[in-house]
Amino acid sequence: MKALIVDNQPEIREGLILMLQTYCPQITELREAEGVASGVKAVHEFKPDLVFTDVEMDDGTGMDFLSRLPEINFQVIFITAYNKYAVDAFRFAAIDFLLKPIEPDLLVTAVQRAVESSRKQKMIDQLSVLNGKMKSGNDEKRIVLKDQKAIYVVKVSEVVFLQADGVYTHFNLINGDKIMVSHNIKEYDEALTPYGFMRVHNSYLVNLALIRKFDKADGGSLIMEGNSVVPVSTRKREVILDYLKNI
Repeated sequence: MKALIVDNQPEIREGLILMLQTYCPQITELREAEGVASGVKAVHEFKPDLVFTDVEMDDGTGMDFLSRLPEINFQVIFITAYNKYAVDAFRFAAIDFLLKPIEPDLLVTAVQRAVESSRKQKMIDQLSVLNGKMKSGNDEKRIVLKDQKAIYVVKVSEVVFLQADGVYTHFNLINGDKIMVSHNIKEYDEALTPYGFMRVHNSYLVNLALIRKFDKADGGSLIMEGNSVVPVSTRKREVILDYLKNI
């Protein structure tokens, strides 16, 4: 597997090269570039299978770099310094990202996911969602969800509730579809709460706009759009009741 590192910090590139050589035997060839222009040139010449790109560089951003390419037929892993807004954007788009300083175990996991992903799997939808999320537009928010069979671009307003299942999360949509993704619910709690979602139970995150009724029986539960029933934990009961009283 051929990997390209696009980052304007030489020490980051050097450190990542060392870690890839040490921990990721799947990577057989490596090349580096220092920015957008050199990154585009390297893609054309090197034809990588996997690209690590910084978010902010001297001559533009990682999105600028990717937007200059006629086709994206490789996997992408973003490298970023900690910024909660940016991290939420990557989660919305289901794009792999690594926080600086890069931790070896997280690097190994990200590379393994890239190896297992089909090279034919297009990333255009994911990058489109990421780009929209990182801009201050008024378009309806979308989230990218990936399972073993497909990539789904879903309007946030059409997600009725999320249900935790160990390290997996089930998305229940307004049309009755269910999508299971291999990320825990905590990640989506952090990303979706600013968009009108509330954690009403350790295992459930609901779209507040799609609540239809609060049933007080058996400790309390929510009747959602489509008549799905979601339990409410004891400690969240008063929180949800206060919310409903103030609508």
